[in-house]
Amino acid sequence: MKKIISIYLKPYYGRMGIGFAIKFIGSVMDLCIPWVLAYVIDNVIPAGSLKQIYLWGGVMVFCSLLAVAFNIIANRMASRVASEATQIIRHDLFARTMYLSDRQTDSFTKPSLISRLTTDTYNVNQMIGRIQRLGVRAPILLVGGIIFTMALDPVLASVLLLVIPILAFVMTAVSRKGMPLYRKLQEAADKFVCLVREDIAGIRVIKALSKMDYEKNKFDGVNQMVITCERNAEQTMAVLNPAMNMLLNLGLVGVILAGAYRVNAGTSEVGKILAFMTYFTIILNAMMSISRMFVIINKAVASGARIQQVLDCEDDMVTVTEGMKAASVNETEAGNKGIVFDRVTFSYNKTEANLKNLSFSVKKGEMLGVIGATGSGKTTLAALLMRLVDVDEGRILIDGRDVRSFEKKELREKFGVVFQNDTIFEDSIFENVRMGRKLNEEDIEKALVYAQADEFTREKEQSEGAMLDIKGANLSGGQKQRILIARALAAHPDFLVLDDSSSALDYRTDSRLRRQLKEHFRDTTTIMIAQRISSVMHADHILVLEDGEMIGYGTHEELMESCEIYQEIIRSQTGADYKSGTEYGAGADHRLGVEYGHGEEGERGGYEKRKGEGRYADPSGGLSASL
Repeated sequence: MKKIISIYLKPYYGRMGIGFAIKFIGSVMDLCIPWVLAYVIDNVIPAGSLKQIYLWGGVMVFCSLLAVAFNIIANRMASRVASEATQIIRHDLFARTMYLSDRQTDSFTKPSLISRLTTDTYNVNQMIGRIQRLGVRAPILLVGGIIFTMALDPVLASVLLLVIPILAFVMTAVSRKGMPLYRKLQEAADKFVCLVREDIAGIRVIKALSKMDYEKNKFDGVNQMVITCERNAEQTMAVLNPAMNMLLNLGLVGVILAGAYRVNAGTSEVGKILAFMTYFTIILNAMMSISRMFVIINKAVASGARIQQVLDCEDDMVTVTEGMKAASVNETEAGNKGIVFDRVTFSYNKTEANLKNLSFSVKKGEMLGVIGATGSGKTTLAALLMRLVDVDEGRILIDGRDVRSFEKKELREKFGVVFQNDTIFEDSIFENVRMGRKLNEEDIEKALVYAQADEFTREKEQSEGAMLDIKGANLSGGQKQRILIARALAAHPDFLVLDDSSSALDYRTDSRLRRQLKEHFRDTTTIMIAQRISSVMHADHILVLEDGEMIGYGTHEELMESCEIYQEIIRSQTGADYKSGTEYGAGADHRLGVEYGHGEEGERGGYEKRKGEGRYADPSGGLSASL
């Protein structure tokens, strides 16, 4: 919260000072009205001067108009300062969120970051606005009211002063207890947002499995937790208003009794008693405003701490100078254009390694296929390559440089990437491919052609327009993947990472896509991560992972001879027996046909078309089917 006040409000100190001055004058005008009323009742009316009555009546009207005008101006200035300061806070918070590492994002959790950007910034906005409005006016009315009552009648004012310390004690005690409760409420709200986000995203799965009642019960549990936290916080803070009302009303009763006694004794006047009761009402309203402000401040302090936690989060992936070359990488390899993994070890939880002692190299323009079971570390390899996370041991070289020596923007501009479960945004097809980069229309159209997406995107433009729904809900799985691939290809990257990006493509489209990659991206170093053997068998190198360890590395032919796991994958996906001569490209069967984007028709891999018929292996069952 200190950072918000000292940094984000600093540029507005001048405007806030002017607003405070205007608010001060308006509040003083409010305080003058009861004083003038008392003077008119006790001095002007008994004198019987109609001219004096009109004069002082005009003074009261002038004070009223001035108070209204100044308060409106000050409130408008306060609203502008609050909205502009919050806009900057929200901008910086969003920018910092965008630059958090994957580890930091997982630590905060995405629902919590969403809550900080929305609910927490709203609470801070309310606090900044209220402090400028009530934070100035209420104390002025409170202190000014006490001063004016002391000037009118010190004896009656002393009755009021007896109540003030008790009120201050109650406000302090309740606020001290309420602040932690609001922190718990925010944490519960994070869990609530998390559950709602997951259920809305997975609503089709929930319906398909008829788990609506199960999810409703989960929702009710989290909802009840939020309600309980909210009730505890609100019930605690709800003590303030009744307690203050009771104390101030008791004080008012004391003032009336004491005032009546003093008027009867001739030591006070009726006008002063009326003015005193007006001031007491002003003081009561000021105290009520302060109590409401304490509630807002409690929320804002809890929210401000959560915002500051993100803003103060230091970059855990700083750019470093290149370290010493490891013994396993010679000078020739280190100087090569391409990718080198040098004894790389990484763990997400820092206890159990997700990748272990991984070493290999891929030259510029070559393709590396990465295959392995789910959880074997394929996606982690891509994250390390793009420095979304940092290695624990070893290093990764890009064109002879350690990835940690690049500025993040410089490094990631070298890549075109399609992640698993990547995102389609609610925007046009062209903007989903462009993604804010300096790409012209021709670049985007070519990328759509290369990605085999030009045909259906052209139809969309002609029929229903080129706008896409959130997460590409109006696209099929294969259409989404082709747009995502076009996005990765559009800037002609030096390095292309395709993480299971063709799983929803039919074999013919897959074959055509890889043919386009070979023809138009010869100088692009490609990392092809896949579950399907047909997607990687044509690669220059194939890396086989199991439980984070490299158990095979080489060409398709080499792995067919040396890697049992690779042979097992072949058998499980195609039913082919490498020993009997029916493996890919060998024997008479040619289970996946001919062309898979590698050489002319007749070479291994790919789609075969003979006399209008084609056959492909079914990865799920090892069967063949006619296209």
